[in-house]
Amino acid sequence: MQQSRGAGAPLHTVGYAPGVYDLFHVGHLNILRHARSRCDYLVAGVVSDEMAALAKGRRPVIPLVERLEIIRSVRYVDAAFVETVPDKLETWQQVRFDVLFKGDDWRGTPKGERLERDFATVGVEVVYFPYTVHTSSTQLRAALDALAAPAADSSRNHFTENAAQNTT
Repeated sequence: MQQSRGAGAPLHTVGYAPGVYDLFHVGHLNILRHARSRCDYLVAGVVSDEMAALAKGRRPVIPLVERLEIIRSVRYVDAAFVETVPDKLETWQQVRFDVLFKGDDWRGTPKGERLERDFATVGVEVVYFPYTVHTSSTQLRAALDALAAPAADSSRNHFTENAAQNTT
């Protein structure tokens, strides 16, 4: 399935790379770079805060409007689309892409197999790219939480000490 850009324009392949894109890092950049090399026009699907909370059990650190601005600024991305529904086939009905790109951490999983089955019904190929193991938003978030915990403890101790001094 190929899309037309308009009257008289050549046909081209539309790729779709969905993600939360929270705490943007080199793994995100790698997916977008690889995806763009496999299609003529790349749409990056940026998952809304609400959908991210449903899928991952927590809201992104970076708000949607900022994540969209970051993704739109990446030179490999031709367009950004806000995902507001959990069903990727519903998203496909709106965007009409030919290829869906995912990290290979999805390959062979029940979610990945369901994605492949669903998209096979509409002629969309699912292509996996290597997952950047050494960097992920989950790891970055854990590191930030670990850094914030001692700071919170320190400020709590400082407050407690000041309160104790003020009562004597």
